[in-house]
Amino acid sequence: MNAHASGDDDKDSVARSHARANDAKPRRHVLVVGVGSIGERHLRCFLETGRVQASFFDANSSLTSQIAARYPHARPLPSLTAAEEAGVTAAVIATPAPHHVALATQLAKAGIHVLIEKPLAVSLVGVEALQEAVRLRNVVAGVAYVYRSHPALASMRSAIISGQLGRPVEVVAVAGQHFPTYRPTYQETYYASHASGGGAVQDALTHVINASEWLVGPVTRLAADAARLVLEGVEVEDTVHVIARHGDVLASYSLNQHQSPNETTISVICERGVARFEFHASRWRMMLAPGDDWIDSVYEVGRDELFIRQANAFLDAIESHTAPPCSLAEGIATLRVNRAILQGVQDGAWHSLA
Repeated sequence: MNAHASGDDDKDSVARSHARANDAKPRRHVLVVGVGSIGERHLRCFLETGRVQASFFDANSSLTSQIAARYPHARPLPSLTAAEEAGVTAAVIATPAPHHVALATQLAKAGIHVLIEKPLAVSLVGVEALQEAVRLRNVVAGVAYVYRSHPALASMRSAIISGQLGRPVEVVAVAGQHFPTYRPTYQETYYASHASGGGAVQDALTHVINASEWLVGPVTRLAADAARLVLEGVEVEDTVHVIARHGDVLASYSLNQHQSPNETTISVICERGVARFEFHASRWRMMLAPGDDWIDSVYEVGRDELFIRQANAFLDAIESHTAPPCSLAEGIATLRVNRAILQGVQDGAWHSLA
């Protein structure tokens, strides 16, 4: 059975709601820090909301000129310290991961709300200082785990929380893609080193882990294995296996970055049924009894829609001063999982997470 969720109708309704809000409120000034491929996407998608005036800063002057030419409505800033003088009230941090925490702390201390690209960091150094700055200045801080903005995943989560499938008991997640096809220059980017946020764990599996934590709660213990099996020109892992517990929920994760199919599935097996999110098909499926047909909820999701939804959700969180889709605390929890997986690969031991 197919239930085609009205992605376009839903999108139009959200757009109309935001348009009405825009009539009564001045546009928020949002700064994008770092305008490489992901930063440019954030800039484009925040502009697409129609709710902001945008600025950007990048230390690469050549890139700054290119982005300024492509986005004439976005203003380049000469330095990060110019943000306050320019009236910036919110920022997206899309620099390489090792710089995320320091930049976010600097901006939070200035009273600027922050949305930080994933992974939050490559270590826990400075995380407590960031939390303290966020608390003292009472700013909204979130991590850009964009799966949480997928309407199919959100709908599936609501069904699980409602209890209609019973208690979750197991998560089975399987994902893979041919990385060189989608990131042909991967050998020359952050991906080539763990220290810069690279490898399959920090680049890709972290999305799946974070989504699963949103569905069934935080990871509490895990064991892991990983290796570079196929990708050439790097030493980081391209294949990862993790077994874990989310409290009483058992979980297994398998991900590689060299297979031909570009597929991601997250199945949550419950006492009275199964819910399955299929990112590649933009749908979630439910089966309530053996022999039943899948009940499908399918969503039309355009190339930038998840990032536009994420931008709107972050702006909404600022206006209502509530948590964004992935709070800073939840981003830190997933960072701890990343670190535990990488450590577990090295020592072969089980790791517990508080």
